[in-house]
Amino acid sequence: MSNKDRKLKSKRVRSLVAKYDQSKTYSLQEGCQLVAGLASAKFDETVEIALKLGVDPKKSDQNVRGSVPLPNGLGKKIRVLVFAKGEKIAEAQGAGADEVGGDDLVEKIQKGFSDFDVVVATPDMMVAVGKVGKVLGPRGLMPSPKIGTVTFDVGNVVRSLKSGRAEFRVEKAGIVQAQLGKASFGAEKIYENAQALIAAVNKAKPSTSKGIYLQSASLSLTMSPSVHLDPAPLRNI
Repeated sequence: MSNKDRKLKSKRVRSLVAKYDQSKTYSLQEGCQLVAGLASAKFDETVEIALKLGVDPKKSDQNVRGSVPLPNGLGKKIRVLVFAKGEKIAEAQGAGADEVGGDDLVEKIQKGFSDFDVVVATPDMMVAVGKVGKVLGPRGLMPSPKIGTVTFDVGNVVRSLKSGRAEFRVEKAGIVQAQLGKASFGAEKIYENAQALIAAVNKAKPSTSKGIYLQSASLSLTMSPSVHLDPAPLRNI
């Protein structure tokens, strides 16, 4: 980045920060209104939420993970790959899956194919999926019963994913990050999506989690600083 680009970026960030008080925590509705008004890039920025949870991800029984259909979708095309056989191939194709197969998909992925966002598999195909686990795992794409991507109900799952289903997974620092759609959605649709995502994370609280579960939260755009939210009301969503 050139010095000129750095100065322009710094000037843009300062102008965004001047629009709100960074030391304050806002209600979810206020935060959505603020973040919708921070869009300043030449493209439709993605809205993201970050939730700090009171869990220890190193413990298997506190590994918060799940997915939830968002009322207003994600505002982007979701490329779904399905491992299936028999009649389930046609079911997945009919639901709009972008790639469907078995060992042929394994070979394709092993050769470097990566043009997909979500992987779904029927339970009887998990042995085949395991052959590319080292490729899918690091990208967070391994199918899992916990998030509904290992299932025989491939048709409904593919349709749900294509319409805009957000996946969430706690990271090493105890933070869940997820997309909520696009800045062009406007405050109300972002708010509705945020409510759905937060409710799903709250529902996924491990029984072994002690103390305060949802500790802090923030919203941001691809190119904006964070807007901090008051976590207390979010615990009751």
